[in-house]
Amino acid sequence: MAELNTLVVRKPCFGLPTGCPQCLSAYIYLKFAQIPFHLDFHLNNPHTDQIPYFEYGDCVVYNNNKEGIVECLKKDVGVVDLDNGVSTLPEWISTKAILTTWLADALAYELWLGGECSSAYSIYYSDLPWPLGKILSWNKAHWVKLKHGITNDNAEVKKGEIYERVNSAYDTLSSCLGEQNYLLENRPSSLDAIFLAHGLVVLQALPESSVLRIKFSEHANLVRYVQQCKTEFIEAAPSPSSVPQFHSGSSSSASRSQSSSKPKNKPKREKTQEEKTFKRKAKYFVVAQLIAVVVFLTLVTTFDDAELELDDGGFDYDE
Repeated sequence: MAELNTLVVRKPCFGLPTGCPQCLSAYIYLKFAQIPFHLDFHLNNPHTDQIPYFEYGDCVVYNNNKEGIVECLKKDVGVVDLDNGVSTLPEWISTKAILTTWLADALAYELWLGGECSSAYSIYYSDLPWPLGKILSWNKAHWVKLKHGITNDNAEVKKGEIYERVNSAYDTLSSCLGEQNYLLENRPSSLDAIFLAHGLVVLQALPESSVLRIKFSEHANLVRYVQQCKTEFIEAAPSPSSVPQFHSGSSSSASRSQSSSKPKNKPKREKTQEEKTFKRKAKYFVVAQLIAVVVFLTLVTTFDDAELELDDGGFDYDE
């Protein structure tokens, strides 16, 4: 892969190259696969599920394609398949289920519903105007509640169920890792990338009082594995091929060399049309959301005025 490859992720924070768990897992997978790439940081449309995305040659693969960006990296881009030979093992399948359900649900719960949700706000919305960021954050928290069926009446019960599953998940993963360097077959796989991204966000982004962080810290070998990854892939000096670059557009292709050649593997998606659509959405995103905020505040004010008039009318009637 001689082309200039670019992984576009959400911005860095909490001492991590990116605070987004999905972006971080793609970053770690590419590191495991020893693929040279640049990092770019997407600052618009923070709610889009297209992030992370990977630009290679004249093409791009998005996170919302097929089964996620890691599968696209393996099948469409030609990145080495780290799961080859292990993805059919029963323990691999069960471990993936644990990582993508129990642990993913628990992290989402802590980020969006735990405490003041300041970590999630820093990762996703801190670059947006304050009212807009708060509204999007509230909307995401509401979505997480709906997904898990959380109401005011069953909130404590649901919380207990989530952390009970987390206990089982961490115990299983700790036993699976043992004293090895990787989760399965003592070799890196996409499961390691997913788990390490989870662990890094838990230990770096969540507050010390976090229940999830406390439970994770009770497993010394899991902490050791995460710290080892942090030392190797994050604290080590970046190579020239992975120096971070910021941009505010939807793609970094505008700043890339026009001489980049197309990969030999014929891509299934052309970049140009996707990029045009994405840029057009990015251009009007902030304006549209700000208009929504103004309309919302106007309606609230109108409603309050109507209530005040009703209250005054009732007072006159009593007199």
